Amino acid sequence: MPELTRTPARPPAATLGTSAVPPPRSARRSRPRTARRRLRAASLTALVVLGAAGMLFPFLWMLITSLQPDGSGISAPSLLPTTVSGDGYRSLFHAVPFTRVAVNSLWLALASTAIQLITSSMAAYAFSRLRFRGRGLVFGCYLATMMVPLQVLIVPLFAEMKTLNLVDTYAAVLAPTLASGFGVFLLRQAIDAVPRELDEAARLDGAGHLRIFVSVVLPLVRPALATFSVFAFMASWNSFLWPLVIIRSPEFMTLPLALANLQGQFSTQWNVTMAGSVLGTLPIMILYLFAQKYVVQSVAQSGLK
Repeated sequence: MPELTRTPARPPAATLGTSAVPPPRSARRSRPRTARRRLRAASLTALVVLGAAGMLFPFLWMLITSLQPDGSGISAPSLLPTTVSGDGYRSLFHAVPFTRVAVNSLWLALASTAIQLITSSMAAYAFSRLRFRGRGLVFGCYLATMMVPLQVLIVPLFAEMKTLNLVDTYAAVLAPTLASGFGVFLLRQAIDAVPRELDEAARLDGAGHLRIFVSVVLPLVRPALATFSVFAFMASWNSFLWPLVIIRSPEFMTLPLALANLQGQFSTQWNVTMAGSVLGTLPIMILYLFAQKYVVQSVAQSGLK
């Protein structure tokens, strides 16, 4: 019988005089990709930092100008002022009844926000859960109101308030904010994301639409409610045109109107004007800091871009 020849085993790499196995080709390709990804991430981070600095610069300039003794920083901004003074804030409280106008703006903004939350959430539930003829058409007409600017409605609104004998009253300031097309759209998107199986389970327990709306739907759309609260509060707090048209008495004056009056009374004392702007910006910043988590959750859940 012929003898079987056995192939000798291949010696290990260490015996061939090589110290290490070369890396695979895929690993060598991944190194440039990793470097490019790091460079791209660093570039995006630098771009975001520059954008944030550009957005924060006006607020920083406003704060620094309000702390200067004569407000001269408006012509030559200096991020490192040599003199810091609170004269602008003291002059602000002497020039206008700042506490009164701040309270007016605060309670009007809170009342407007509360009313819009009630009306918008109920309308959003109706458009999302109730089936009725012409629902899509009515919802489209409701959203179409978002495209009508306030400037177009000033004259008919003023004529309506005059007919109702509400000129120069708090009710006239609140009347145009009783409903919000944006609020209905935002809350309807959030309610549509709530599973309908929860409604059916509550209905089996004997709950009606009101109980389902209050106990099931509203707790699950709290991020959207918080987001809309921020937008509604900001819109009412910063409202200028409609209060300017409808308010006559100084005791009904809101904060934007008081700050506008400072321009004529203190044409060169920019520290006074900037002091009022700083105090007017603080409530919005505080509100957003507390609600930013819910704003992000609402955007992620409702798909609003």
